Amino acid sequence: MINNDWLKPLSPEFKKPYYRALYDRVLDEYRHHRVFPRPEELFKAFELTPYNEVKAVILGQDPYHGEGQAEGLCFSVKPGTDIPPSLMNIYKELKNDLGLKIPDNGCLVPWAKQGVLLLNTVLTVRAHQAFSHRGIGWEQFTDAAIRALNASDRPIVFMLWGRPAGEKSAMLDNPVHLVLKAAHPSPLSASRGFFGCRHFSKCNEFLTANGVSPIDWQIPDIYDKTREEKQAVR
Repeated sequence: MINNDWLKPLSPEFKKPYYRALYDRVLDEYRHHRVFPRPEELFKAFELTPYNEVKAVILGQDPYHGEGQAEGLCFSVKPGTDIPPSLMNIYKELKNDLGLKIPDNGCLVPWAKQGVLLLNTVLTVRAHQAFSHRGIGWEQFTDAAIRALNASDRPIVFMLWGRPAGEKSAMLDNPVHLVLKAAHPSPLSASRGFFGCRHFSKCNEFLTANGVSPIDWQIPDIYDKTREEKQAVR
């Protein structure tokens, strides 16, 4: 299901014993349980953000486990879905950091298409059971993706929020990259170091300083646009 330039750094993983066991386990889970995201969205983060286009990485833990939420990108939800609390806190930090408007939706696809790899360390979850697929092999696979990015000599910003993501900094030893760490944006921890971290402006400052176009972090509204299009048709 990965058919762009991510295939070269990740294809060795497909041949390893752990991945065969992971594949069989996930296939069995999809057959016998409700699992998110949908199979066709499993590698969406890699699909929307090719390896050679990655400018920044945001690491999540595992997909949302509620109905209609997960779409294969960390922190992102499908249009029409209520904005989760952690993502709302991300939007609040964006407003405070860059003065951006809080959008009416939680779909982060525009970030992914600009080069922000929205990667969960675990790519599947059983419905309504958070962390249910932790420890079955996904971490080894996504660690391989992180190491592949670390090996690149293109300047990349790694935004690590919360302790599990922060632990990945041990793999990031290439001095050309910028590693930013902060508390998780969850309501339980956002006030303990996420609010005020200014990771978004720091990311763009680093990219610009290295001759890379910055990220437009403003997520556009979608519902007003939809109404305007309907009115135009009329």
